[in-house]
Amino acid sequence: MSVAGLKKQFYKASQLVSEKVGGAEGTKLDDDFKEMEKKVDVTSKAVTEVLARTIEYLQPNPASRAKLTMLNTVSKIRGQVKNPGYPQPEGLLGECMVRHGKELGGESNFGDALLDAGESMKRLAEVKDSLDIEVKQNFIDPLQNLCDKDLKEIQHHLKKLEGRRLDFDYKKKRQGRIPDEELRQAMEKFEESKEVAETSMHNLLETDVEQVSQLSALVDAQLDYHRQAVQILDELADKLKRRMREASSRPKREYKPKPREPFELGEPEQSNGGFPCATAPKITASSSFRSSDKPIRTPSRSMPPLDQPSCKALYDFEPENDGELGFREGDIITLTNQIDENWYEGLLHGQSGFFPLSYVEVLVPLPQ
Repeated sequence: MSVAGLKKQFYKASQLVSEKVGGAEGTKLDDDFKEMEKKVDVTSKAVTEVLARTIEYLQPNPASRAKLTMLNTVSKIRGQVKNPGYPQPEGLLGECMVRHGKELGGESNFGDALLDAGESMKRLAEVKDSLDIEVKQNFIDPLQNLCDKDLKEIQHHLKKLEGRRLDFDYKKKRQGRIPDEELRQAMEKFEESKEVAETSMHNLLETDVEQVSQLSALVDAQLDYHRQAVQILDELADKLKRRMREASSRPKREYKPKPREPFELGEPEQSNGGFPCATAPKITASSSFRSSDKPIRTPSRSMPPLDQPSCKALYDFEPENDGELGFREGDIITLTNQIDENWYEGLLHGQSGFFPLSYVEVLVPLPQ
């Protein structure tokens, strides 16, 4: 950094200390500017939280949610990817129903109904895939771009403005000792930064109809999903009612037990149906006392030292989705990350995965 740059940094630091510690007043920005800055700040917070909640809405499971955030929108626009790359719960349910329906066979009313329901659930999963992709492309990505580009650029302009204000105020209070030309340049740079920041905030707030359009795209995608879901479920309901009517109209088959074969009772050679009985071993007093000298101990569950973030399982947890970590009551799990207020990520027996907070008791919390 040049000498002039070091001097400028010193001026800004000195002015900041005099304002924070000494109570000195700096140049005040007008009320319109402050009101605009406040609205931009609220917009930034709103966009950030809405993005996070939208991703949670699409995928409550944290493992699938992590995959959703890594979707490549460009490849989807080009048609290279036709699904999000993770299983939908409706699809998993459909596969389960189809598998057991095939096992029951075509002669079973329940088996046929499971096949119908399973195929409908798989169609619902495809519709849900389309919803995820549509929302990602037309709502999440534009809002994320707003955060990464426009809002970030405004923050950069505001930070630059604050630095030039401090430099200008420092030189203004030392008028006479600072060359007039240097003071004039500091004032011009401050005014220039104020105008740039004001313009960027104004443009953002005046074009907020774009965010309304993106919100409309979210609602349209939801409507399309629910319309298709209703159509699929209506068709399934009609199929199941038709199967119920057909099953009720069929004559019931009577159960006819097979005739029993005659059984000849002969003279038993063995009291247990012909199999020789093993002679019970004799237990002597000495052997019984010898066995009681050393009681058998059940191996206790090893417990790692509690010098790292960890928790104890209160109940058994069976994983239902990819990425979840299963455990048994009493297991000690090493905590590696907190996904949100309801889910942790941890390590057990060399396996890493997600699990719900309600199933464990935190022994050593994660560092804040």
